[in-house]
Amino acid sequence: MSASAENTTNAPPSANSSGNNKPTAGSDKPPHVVIAGAGLAGLFLGILLGRAGIAYEIFERSAEIKPLGSIMCLSSNILAAIEQLGLYEDLLSFSKPLRDCGYLLTDKLEHIAHFESLSPEVVGYERQLFPRPELHNMLLSKIPVEKIHFSSKVSFFEQSEDGVTVTFENNTTVRGDILVGADGARSSVREHLYKTLDKEGLLPKADNTGMKKGFISLLGTTISLDPAKYPDVLKEDCQSYGIVGDGGNPYTWVTFTVPGNRICWNVVVQLGVNAAADEQFECSDWVPQQNEVMMNSIRHFKTTYGTMGDLFDATPVDVVSKVYFEDMFYETWNHGRTVLIGDAAHKLLPSTGAGAVNAMQDAVILANHLYDIKPTNLKNIRVALDEYQKERFDAVKDQYSQTHMAARLQFGHTWWERVLRHILFNWIPRSMQLRQMSKEGAYRPQANFLPQAPKRGTLDVIPQKPSKRVQKDKEEEARRKNSAAI
Repeated sequence: MSASAENTTNAPPSANSSGNNKPTAGSDKPPHVVIAGAGLAGLFLGILLGRAGIAYEIFERSAEIKPLGSIMCLSSNILAAIEQLGLYEDLLSFSKPLRDCGYLLTDKLEHIAHFESLSPEVVGYERQLFPRPELHNMLLSKIPVEKIHFSSKVSFFEQSEDGVTVTFENNTTVRGDILVGADGARSSVREHLYKTLDKEGLLPKADNTGMKKGFISLLGTTISLDPAKYPDVLKEDCQSYGIVGDGGNPYTWVTFTVPGNRICWNVVVQLGVNAAADEQFECSDWVPQQNEVMMNSIRHFKTTYGTMGDLFDATPVDVVSKVYFEDMFYETWNHGRTVLIGDAAHKLLPSTGAGAVNAMQDAVILANHLYDIKPTNLKNIRVALDEYQKERFDAVKDQYSQTHMAARLQFGHTWWERVLRHILFNWIPRSMQLRQMSKEGAYRPQANFLPQAPKRGTLDVIPQKPSKRVQKDKEEEARRKNSAAI
């Protein structure tokens, strides 16, 4: 078999098998990569590996993909890589530019703050805002159908000197050189890896704790709306409003206009502030009917378009999603032939859109290091996975702390969080905020084995680390030419 899953009733390839999907030790053939999870991280990695000429297959636990109907905002720190892959125009077809970062209002629609972003002349790109499912569907369309397998949740895996064998709950197995856990916050790959490391006394105590839950969100996207009633939907750029409840109302609700004359909405409740709200949102029954009950309890909330109820009525209840805002920063991202990316390695609060961006940045950096593996053997694989974590760890850790601060500012309702919001929006110089935006915009990793996207904007970009393999190939080519000349 090439790399496809096989039934466990058949004997798996032996350690000395010469199957096409597992190069022998020291082989110049690129590694075969098994990706668990068809979320944004897994799909983006698959596209990158395809461009790198690295064999891969994606195994998704669900029978079909139903991405959350949340809103997403991407900026220069990942748009450069998207443009490099030739996907930028596709993205623009279902997004709107967020030229102002929007307005923050009280629940009486009184002004709190107006957010601005760096100009495109400086940063090179406009922020693009869109419903998350549309990015997911676009990436999925770029994956060959034979490369993805559904109803394939990882049960366990075994690593050896010769490869990794993954067994799924549907009684199939697959063998490869590297296993990538891109299967989200409830990662089965991480769970099995950590159990193994814990038994061997190799798991840090910090990785043995559960995720922290601070907020719950209800979100959806309306059908096409009447522009006569909602004139904002006709504007070229996205119109964004965040509304913060008063002292007795632990909710924050946000609206964004998106292409198709639609509005994305998001209602967030902070846990631990109001017992009634906690009980309402922590109900374990997350079926559409229960979501509708919750929506009815908050439909009177005011928006710049009327009430939330008006938007709820224009949203099919079966596409409304309910999610926890959880966070956890793990210390262990790889061991042996196994590596974690995205939410499986670091679950960030979605307050700044950093979760999806960092997941795709993980995919870029991991693809760079996988491309450098030559020859394919366990030693080089371990080096590549270690270097991936070293390159990404501090960058993600910095983002992790920032998402906590952003969540308190956007969704916090405790007394001190309200004071913090007042101080930041009234006393902190605008120049300090611009410096942070510049820092974030300057970090925009790309695949170093492909031609780079054109330089955009006047902002100095952090230099891209060159590919060791590309440099070595150039040196060997120069030596060959020199020998031929002699």
